[in-house]
Amino acid sequence: MYEVEFPQWAIDRNVRNRGREHAVISIEPAKTALIIIDIQNAWVQPGYSPLYIEAAKEVVPNINRLSNVMRAIGGHVVFTQHCWGEWPEFFEMFSNQAFKDEAIEKTQVGTHGHALWPELDVGDDDIMVVKTRPSAFIQGSSDMDAVLKSKGIDTVIITGTLTNACCESSARDAAALNYRVIFAADATATRSAQEHNSTLINLGQYVADIRFTDELTGFLESQAR
Repeated sequence: MYEVEFPQWAIDRNVRNRGREHAVISIEPAKTALIIIDIQNAWVQPGYSPLYIEAAKEVVPNINRLSNVMRAIGGHVVFTQHCWGEWPEFFEMFSNQAFKDEAIEKTQVGTHGHALWPELDVGDDDIMVVKTRPSAFIQGSSDMDAVLKSKGIDTVIITGTLTNACCESSARDAAALNYRVIFAADATATRSAQEHNSTLINLGQYVADIRFTDELTGFLESQAR
């Protein structure tokens, strides 16, 4: 696993701009959802598909820690499962035909690639959402926004893969829809430290509260008390 860092200068800037380190300083557990983005076989199983992210498997223990805490404090756990039903036109610029065909084939509902990675802890009351675009919140991608609003959820915690793609897209669109967003720095994964840490810096200024798993679990438990 590459080194995950949210640099001190970024923290100092946040303190200077808003008077404190963290943007989200309190939550109501019943109004909070942990969102686990696309931890599916297509992304996590070595050698299975061109979507494979080596670091994704390594963040699963942190995701499981957070999901177990969320259930214990009365929060919600939501898994997204991506399905490329059709290839967005803009993606044609960034992939060749072979990549496109295999990505579509191995993310269809009911396939091995669409299934959640078996090392995830999944609870009986957890929510499953199928999405078809990088962001789970953009119109036409999924019913995520409607599901969360029906439960009165106003705060989301983003985990999963890829940090700088589906996780970042979902975080930005959730914030635009007036959700308070926490981004779990070491429970998200992508291809490299540079891509990962750049996303944390960008999101941490105006979009999301950046927290690491150890701190975040303690924060969540303190809010339940």
